[in-house]
Amino acid sequence: MNDDNLSYQPSKIVTVDDDQAGQRIDNFLFNQLKHIPKTRIYKMLRKGEVRVNKGRIKPVYKIRPGDQIRLPPIKVETKAPGVSASLAKVKSLEERIIYESDRLIILNKPSGIAVHGGSGDSFGVIESLRALRPNAPFLELVHRLDKLTSGCLMVAKKRSTLRYLHEQLREHRIRKTYLCWVEGQWRSNNATITEPLKVVKFKNGDRRAIVAVDGKESKTVCRLLDSRGNYSLLEAKPHTGRMHQIRVHCASQGHPICGDIKYSDDTSTAKSYPRLYLHAYKLRFSETPDSKVKEISCESETFSNFSLQT
Repeated sequence: MNDDNLSYQPSKIVTVDDDQAGQRIDNFLFNQLKHIPKTRIYKMLRKGEVRVNKGRIKPVYKIRPGDQIRLPPIKVETKAPGVSASLAKVKSLEERIIYESDRLIILNKPSGIAVHGGSGDSFGVIESLRALRPNAPFLELVHRLDKLTSGCLMVAKKRSTLRYLHEQLREHRIRKTYLCWVEGQWRSNNATITEPLKVVKFKNGDRRAIVAVDGKESKTVCRLLDSRGNYSLLEAKPHTGRMHQIRVHCASQGHPICGDIKYSDDTSTAKSYPRLYLHAYKLRFSETPDSKVKEISCESETFSNFSLQT
């Protein structure tokens, strides 16, 4: 690699704070040295270039509050230009923040923007937030929403908050409520769908969830809220977190979500909608072990103004 593409980063001492403590030293270094290949980081650890409290450590060492970590001098590849905070699409996300504390951001993600860059998207919500908050020491997605799904998205501002919210997700203590417009007249006011789901990958790289007897246990509770012509508005509460769960469960009942090109049998009709009509409407969670349960909700003008083909 040409030296013109490299910059010199001098050695420095980093003191571990309470929020950083508990993670493995290799994971800590991945975050501290984002533009360094993982193989190079492990080589630093093997050769003793990284020191903790002036001593050598192994990659499995868990850092503690007050640890003094010496990062060695290193040449790093010059960073490519990042996401510009001046882009209209990026700036608009600041206006979509519906809740913020010293630990957490919740924003109303618009349909059509990915939560992170990759797979054809140069940037997403998390890269945009980091561009808007360049001095924020920590910003990480707590969970994900499909690119075409709008609504409540949580971003942790502290590692301890991320760990606690992930714990709640694993234990199904975070309650998520979605709204969706589906095609057809929903047959009953309430329905519990328990079709098992599994993810399959096609030769072209596409991944889809399908109903399969050997799939994973899945459960979605749906409630009819409104009917307009040949369309029904549902409240959907997933009790498990399978990929595309609500989309596949609705389609399995003969009621695909409006605008769902991936899971509708009639793709030409699905393409006639301006968006996927699935919205993450409400979150119920605890921000810390000692805090009261919060309930955060966000409206969607697209849903309240639904009138296509009705």
